[in-house]
Amino acid sequence: MRKASRLFEIIQILRVARQPVTAQQMAETLEVTARSVYRDIAALQAMRVPVEGERGVGYIMRPGFNMPPLMFSIEETEAVVLALALVSRTGDVELRQAAKRVSDKIAASIPEPLSRILSTTALHAWGSIANAPDGVDLSRVRRAVRTEEKLDISYQDEAGSLTERRILPIAVIYYSETANIVAWCELRQAIRNFRADRVKTCAETQAFFKNQGETLRQLWMASWQYNQVAGTSA
Repeated sequence: MRKASRLFEIIQILRVARQPVTAQQMAETLEVTARSVYRDIAALQAMRVPVEGERGVGYIMRPGFNMPPLMFSIEETEAVVLALALVSRTGDVELRQAAKRVSDKIAASIPEPLSRILSTTALHAWGSIANAPDGVDLSRVRRAVRTEEKLDISYQDEAGSLTERRILPIAVIYYSETANIVAWCELRQAIRNFRADRVKTCAETQAFFKNQGETLRQLWMASWQYNQVAGTSA
């Protein structure tokens, strides 16, 4: 376990403890030596985390050091931060804005001494930010997936042919450069993938397919799994 992770875990142990916890007890929980715990306690005290106690007696957390009700480990926090960085590179403007708000909330929720640990992270999401598609607002599509509302779209295929479709959107797949809308197409009477950058117009219909979305997603997943197996067999 990395030192940064141990610091988080020690704080969690001391926060919930009802009596002093010895370095040896923490060492057994963390699967490290007691000497490592002594060094970690000293590091926390140097960061002004209110840990009190002494060797052989045990340690406590003085009241007044508050952590959020849901506190991630350092690895879990890094995973969330990296995932948000990846979301920030999609062409979905509303999701990018939401990712920024979540990142700010995470940063604000961590006590100042521990926020220094995350500020030195070396995790970065690389690559250019995808352009938002001109003909469709992906937030509208995501909302239609949630509310199970049909959408009318004008779609241009790879050959340049333009068709009018009424679709039942069931999922959105994000790639590095574009996004695909997975939907039941009433014109084709089948599940189709529509590249968001080829959708020229998109309109809400106020027509709904209530309680059908999950069934269609299961059909889509079954078809995808079948194609994967068939491709492997071939």
